[in-house]
Amino acid sequence: MHKRPYHHGDLAAALLARAEEMLREKGSDALSLRELARDLGVSPAAPRRHFTTKQALLDALALTGFERLTAAIATAQDGAGRTFPEQLDATARAFVGFAAANGALLDLMFSAKHSPEASEELGGAALRWVQQGLDMVAEGQRRGEVRAGDLERVALTVFAPLQGYIGLAASGVVAPEVAEEGLDDVIASVVRACRPD
Repeated sequence: MHKRPYHHGDLAAALLARAEEMLREKGSDALSLRELARDLGVSPAAPRRHFTTKQALLDALALTGFERLTAAIATAQDGAGRTFPEQLDATARAFVGFAAANGALLDLMFSAKHSPEASEELGGAALRWVQQGLDMVAEGQRRGEVRAGDLERVALTVFAPLQGYIGLAASGVVAPEVAEEGLDDVIASVVRACRPD
């Protein structure tokens, strides 16, 4: 019987990349460390050197998802103007773009961060993403472009409509031919709702 070798260069990265493909193709329930090992041509025990359980693998996937989402939003914000409407527009489009390209990963990110078994590192990555949005709203308040009030309550009125739009778009309720204008309308509505009284 031929034994599969353990060595695979950067096995952790290869496992995460293949796991994300499997997540997209089959969903998180179908993910299996044994199947990943088989796909990558390593011994069945090799993945456990990096991810001791399936939950550890899911946490790592969610963690990389939050890191990528935070980076995508930061890049979009850096390339936008400084006003709140410009920053919101850049943030919303980056968030919606990430969600459209990574629907299964986004679902995992939001379900995993609420899991009691979620790692502190994953919790920290989720908080960094939340803080990114809070910072944008707080800066808008400092500039007088966003109404005063409790930061978290005001931010909720910004991000709840975006999250709702993403959910509707992902489920196919928003027709592709109106998706772009629909996002424009959601952003404009949020900007109006955030204006100081």
